[in-house]
Amino acid sequence: MTISPKRLEELENIPESAIDTSDIPELDASFWEQAKLVEPLTKQAISLRVDSDVLDWFKNQGKGYQSLMNAVLRSYVEHHVKNGQ
Repeated sequence: MTISPKRLEELENIPESAIDTSDIPELDASFWEQAKLVEPLTKQAISLRVDSDVLDWFKNQGKGYQSLMNAVLRSYVEHHVKNGQ
């Protein structure tokens, strides 16, 4: 999803007092005591041959199609690891 420059400017000019944050809990000390640092996974660039129709389908999903392909592969791997395969 993209935001037009005009809409972005409108959002930037909303005063802090006009933003309703009542549904967002404050992060107190207990939150940070139990918080865990999650390191991002590193990605490795590879060359991969896939069927052209498969690649076309992913590309038609829009921006981030390579991340989507990675998510599908990750789901497949996690399923097999979970089931001991």
